[in-house]
Amino acid sequence: MSVVTEVSPDGQKLTILVRGRFDFAKHQEFRESYEKVSQKPGFIEVDLKEATYLDSSALGMLLLLRDHAGGESAKIKLTNANADVRKILAISNFEQIFDVA
Repeated sequence: MSVVTEVSPDGQKLTILVRGRFDFAKHQEFRESYEKVSQKPGFIEVDLKEATYLDSSALGMLLLLRDHAGGESAKIKLTNANADVRKILAISNFEQIFDVA
C-alpha cells in the first residue's frame, strides 16, 4: 500500500503516510485515507518522508484534503519532506497555506 493511514487512540490525530511518487495515480487511495475515517480528527499530519516526487495533482489533492478538513481553520501539517519535495512546496507557496515541517 502506498498510502498508509493511522488514527491516534483518542481519534484526534490522523496521520497519512505517502510512499513513492505522490501523483494522480494515488488520487483515490489518498482521498479514501481521510474520507473513510469514522471520527473527524482535530489534527492531520501528512508524512512525506517516503514520498520521492510530488506533482501538481498531488498539490490539488492536498488542497482537497484541506477543504474536507475545514478550509482555513483546518490543522494540517506536512512533515518530513525531502529537499526536492520541499522545493516544490515552496515554489507553489504551500508554506503559506500549510504548516510545513
